[in-house]
Amino acid sequence: MNILVVDDNKTNLVLLKKLVSTVEGCSAIGFSSPEEVLQAMPELDFDIGVIDFQMPVYNGVDLLVEIRRFEKYRDKPFVVVTADDDTATRMTALNAGAIDFLTKPINPLEFQARVRNLVALTNARNQLAERADWLRTEVEKVVTELREREKEIIYRLTLAASYKDPETAMHTLRVGAYSEAIAKAYGLPDDLCADIRLAAPMHDIGKVGIPDAVLLKRGSYTEIEREQMQVHTSIGSHILGQSRSSLLQLAAEIAGAHHERWDGQGYPQRLSGDAIPLAGRIVAVADSFDALTTARPYKDAWTLERAISHIQEKSGSQFDPKAVAAFMRALPDVRKIMTAPLEDSSSSPEAAA
Repeated sequence: MNILVVDDNKTNLVLLKKLVSTVEGCSAIGFSSPEEVLQAMPELDFDIGVIDFQMPVYNGVDLLVEIRRFEKYRDKPFVVVTADDDTATRMTALNAGAIDFLTKPINPLEFQARVRNLVALTNARNQLAERADWLRTEVEKVVTELREREKEIIYRLTLAASYKDPETAMHTLRVGAYSEAIAKAYGLPDDLCADIRLAAPMHDIGKVGIPDAVLLKRGSYTEIEREQMQVHTSIGSHILGQSRSSLLQLAAEIAGAHHERWDGQGYPQRLSGDAIPLAGRIVAVADSFDALTTARPYKDAWTLERAISHIQEKSGSQFDPKAVAAFMRALPDVRKIMTAPLEDSSSSPEAAA
């Protein structure tokens, strides 16, 4: 273990270095001035510091303050050597980060005992730090495993929901990719953008609770059928909201909010403005854009230009203006997603890994 020893008195410095060498496993790194110590930083490596108080230019406390400005040395234990028994001096040293004192003239046996105690303390700290690093690594492994399981659960649920209508599967995958692109352009953190991509394909999971006669109808809905269809948002929110998974909770939020409108005329809760969860506002734009630009048995696909114009026109009424602005910034990525093979937009566990 390396012990930093600083004393401007050459005789005292030699004595301190010699005493350090008598402690098993310890070697001294000696300096005769504070300036030399500071010039050697931050490359200087030591485990414990022993610093004389009375030195020119920088006294021991001044040097200690300067040393501890470096993040590397902030947890190192320091001993201040002083001939001064003044309480104020000792309090100043303690406030600067010293944890012990040695009084001149130094008693060799006392010095050895203090250094041995500090070595034991340092070893204990190092072991705790290593244990903490190990625990952190293990926790990260478990969190990663749980995350992968959550991704697979979402993928399997999305797949199950698409069995009634194959077009639903492709729609949900594209909506996930569009939503991530818009979220990035919105300025959201990368982790949240990735979560939105994973959760967004679950926005229509509630359709599993809609009667086939309504869900698979190829013509226009009656008013009653339209009301039945709108219930899918509440069903999806209920199915997913029972989970304690943060990812499924986000999916529940999206499922329940992606048909709300900025002006409060949406469903199921007629939320408006910022009261609508942000992820739901983003997915609302992505969902509508994909519905407009894909052909259905009851409608032709709109051109990209017509769909973009429609989204812009609905800014401030149907859609969050900021989400629409993000959509416009994301258009280069949106175009790539539209033309990419379906596998490239997949939210399967394999593609998400």
